[in-house]
Amino acid sequence: MTTASKTVSDVIHSHLSVLTRAEKQLAESLLDNYPVSGLGSITTIAENAGVSTPTVVRMVQKLGFKGYPDFQARLHQEVEATISNPIAKHDRWAQNAPGTHILNRFADAIMGNLRQTLTDLDTATFDSVASLLSDRKRGLYFVGGRITGALAEYFFTHMQVIRPATTLLSSNSSSWPQYALNMNAGDILIIFDIRRYEQEMVSLATAARKRGAEIVLFTDQWGSPAAKLARHAFRVRIEAPSAWDSSVVTLFIVEALIEAVQNSTWDETKERMKTLEGLFEQTKLFRKLG
Repeated sequence: MTTASKTVSDVIHSHLSVLTRAEKQLAESLLDNYPVSGLGSITTIAENAGVSTPTVVRMVQKLGFKGYPDFQARLHQEVEATISNPIAKHDRWAQNAPGTHILNRFADAIMGNLRQTLTDLDTATFDSVASLLSDRKRGLYFVGGRITGALAEYFFTHMQVIRPATTLLSSNSSSWPQYALNMNAGDILIIFDIRRYEQEMVSLATAARKRGAEIVLFTDQWGSPAAKLARHAFRVRIEAPSAWDSSVVTLFIVEALIEAVQNSTWDETKERMKTLEGLFEQTKLFRKLG
């Protein structure tokens, strides 16, 4: 992962071990309300962190930036990327579109997304999430946004077959407090939230945490504001030569988790599947051929 492809947050995290005490204090201040915390003047940034302006200059240079203006320009680019609407994203891709067929351009972008996401993804995090989802003592709650709601429903539909105590939250956020009411300590709330993040997700995550639930988040490389409340977060590459963000790599991780959970609890899952097939037969839901 090159420095150019990393977010400023990634760069800060990767340098924490080499920062001085004052620089770490500044880094923590910047990460606390990222990226807004880094958009003020150098004096404001220093005052908010309780450090000197020379400390700010030294740290951003240690992070690999030419100076504070270069550091802040990168932050502005990130903010612009996260709030881009579909028209702006389409126009940005269209301006630099090569002459190859859209299928090839799309395949190149998606394969790049997959490679970069897998490079960044910690397998220990994946295994930990799979273990949490496999624990039948924990209730699972799934929720997504306007677009990612489909991913949440897909994940829920499979997990509902694999294990009991699974709930898909309504798309109507006004009903979410009622779902939070049923959450118990140790339950898992799985949130899907990508750029143009939904403020209601932070409110829901906060309420769930207060109930003792733990958050697993699927987001993009910039990171939903709900990330600071998550126990585990999958930061997935989503850009594609389109007006819309790509869900391919997110779905890839979801399907890998489904298999990991299914495989770890196969005896119980197999019995549930047999019972479900019997229910399908009773209700004549699926037509038998032959």
